[in-house]
Amino acid sequence: MLLIPEFFPDAVGFQWDQGNAAKNWRRHEVTQAEAEQVFMNRPLFIAEDPKHSHREQRHFALGRTDAGRQLMVAFTLRGSLLRVISARPMSRRERSAYAEVESS
Repeated sequence: MLLIPEFFPDAVGFQWDQGNAAKNWRRHEVTQAEAEQVFMNRPLFIAEDPKHSHREQRHFALGRTDAGRQLMVAFTLRGSLLRVISARPMSRRERSAYAEVESS
């Protein structure tokens, strides 16, 4: 399955910082595999994150894991690799926004 061709056609894989991976598990019990699954499943909502784009352009994604877990994933692109910065369960507000995407 293609990563996210409708958003970033040149993205071919993931790049992980082990500190971020450990933090996502420790704080939110989100595995690397779950964070990556969000980008493989549809519907997927992606938006720019100007509030956190000081040094590099950041984005966030709202999506589901293979098991149906709803996650928010903050990320940036490094060349053709998607670098996950943070992954956590969606907030109530994010779940509401994602429900609108699902119904459209």
